[in-house]
Amino acid sequence: MSLSKQEMAAVVARDIPHGAYVNLGIGQPTTVADHLAPDSGVVLHTENGMLGMGRAARDGEVDPDLINAGKIPVTELPGASYFHHADSFAMMRGGHLDVCVLGAFQVSQHGDLANWHTGAPDAIPAVGGAMDLAIGAKQVFVMMTLLAKDGTPKLVPDCTYPLTGVGCVDRVYTEVATFATGPAGLTVLETFGTTVEELSETLGLALAG
Repeated sequence: MSLSKQEMAAVVARDIPHGAYVNLGIGQPTTVADHLAPDSGVVLHTENGMLGMGRAARDGEVDPDLINAGKIPVTELPGASYFHHADSFAMMRGGHLDVCVLGAFQVSQHGDLANWHTGAPDAIPAVGGAMDLAIGAKQVFVMMTLLAKDGTPKLVPDCTYPLTGVGCVDRVYTEVATFATGPAGLTVLETFGTTVEELSETLGLALAG
């Protein structure tokens, strides 16, 4: 049985190393914050200028001055700090983040990332800090559905959308499987309600694992 969005977030949270400094991209990746164990030691960074972000704020916890990069109200952990977004981008570009978790329109089997523009004439480009994160973080995790709304695979031999980064993605988390990317192609690390053979047929790609 395939995973729900919250179950996907829990799988990603489980795989983040203890004590890592992590940036969660706008959209689905922000839900990972709600699934980090209290003793994980993970320090969450936001590109709008915060270290030590906690989970999403619930009723009665909302502080309008505490939001993540997606403008969602969040909580703060003891020792949280705040700074100018220029300093935040310096952290991203300077190699100070251990992991970033991003969404994507496409990821190639070799780890190329396309997540800022589909190239469609009516699409609104949204680069944000994705290029800085894709190159600056030591590991890049992607959370996305395996298929687009039109049923076409988002894991592809080569990206057809404008690239965010080349060979930057380490892992891809979907509702049916977790993949590792690399020069040799895709390796299936874990499946949820499917098989490697079924995934290979769906994607039209040779898969290891």
